[in-house]
Amino acid sequence: MNTPSRDDPIDEAWLRAASGVATLEVPAEADSTMDRARQIAADPLARLPAAVIADRQTAGRGRRGAAWWQPPGSLAVSLVIDGSSMAGGVTPTWSLACGVALAETIRDLEPSVVARVRWPNDVEVADRKLAGILVETAADGRAVFGVGVNTTGRASDAPEPLRDRVITLPDVTGRIMPRQRLLAALVPRLLDVLGRLAADPRMLGRRYRPLCSLTGRDVRVFVGDTIHAGLCRGIDDGGGLVVETDTGRTVVRSGSLTPPGGEWRGDDSGA
Repeated sequence: MNTPSRDDPIDEAWLRAASGVATLEVPAEADSTMDRARQIAADPLARLPAAVIADRQTAGRGRRGAAWWQPPGSLAVSLVIDGSSMAGGVTPTWSLACGVALAETIRDLEPSVVARVRWPNDVEVADRKLAGILVETAADGRAVFGVGVNTTGRASDAPEPLRDRVITLPDVTGRIMPRQRLLAALVPRLLDVLGRLAADPRMLGRRYRPLCSLTGRDVRVFVGDTIHAGLCRGIDDGGGLVVETDTGRTVVRSGSLTPPGGEWRGDDSGA
């Protein structure tokens, strides 16, 4: 039996109607919403899009095995979306498209919150992480989007190594953002962005560039054993990070801004 959060309850019937989600599960606690969402993605009879929302995750994770912290009751959702009918199907740029959709949604709902996208998969406010995105491909042209947004709590509640690196919506606005309000706006926008991306791949750069938090900043991008260091010139039309290095301009299609081993692993001694 689901036990909804007392501070920010989910009205399942309302959320289905408002978001267009066909399958909705709202457990009070889950190891990871991604695990359950992958099971749904593997079911050929599952009605999509699907969403799994947990009041609390005990083993949430980010890219490269990093642990994921967020205040209890914040939005932790995994979405299963069918990309088989879209031109090109699921591509690596879907993660970037989700970042655009999420940042735009937050700005629309809270105009005072200047949400920006930090390549490749975070949403920031004031250079601090507000949200994280993880996208995994599944069978039959499906994708699972893991989205965590700090809609509740305070950065001061975070583990000590993270307190200067994260931020919450209450830190910025003084109030929580209802999870179902955010999700009801995000799902249709995400589907719209993915559809537009399939029709016009160059659209991604046009939507992403005004939101990019790295443009004009010195960056170090880690790609395997290679480090691309230089001035960020923004995002190209294909979603690559453009870096002006000492040896010329390069476009990085995949990589990380965190050095290998620098990911927070879920204890106070982590980076």
